[in-house]
Amino acid sequence: MSVSTSNVYGKISITDSAIAKVAVNAALECYGIVDTVARRFTDSLSELFKKPAGGKGVKVVTSGDRIFIDVFVIIKYGVSINAVAESLKEAIKYKVEKFTGMIVDTVNVNIIGVKL
Repeated sequence: MSVSTSNVYGKISITDSAIAKVAVNAALECYGIVDTVARRFTDSLSELFKKPAGGKGVKVVTSGDRIFIDVFVIIKYGVSINAVAESLKEAIKYKVEKFTGMIVDTVNVNIIGVKL
């Protein structure tokens, strides 16, 4: 799927894969985030065979002009989980809204593990 908008210059369409890549970059810039991880076994296989996954560890669902994002991450040991999760939500919401011009409805953070 993709998000679409129109203005006087024409129609703009942004794919879910592009939104996922922006979300991954925003996540990796956040303090306390070590990496994003594959959410399914098939995603791990695509990484193994070097098939581009289009945003490892991020699931994007679009409905109309609303965007719903699930992100799966590993965090650094010793940081506040709540503080890192809230910071991650705000960073992803800001960057994706700035990139697309659309409204990000929800960002769900799923912490898969902790790395020492």
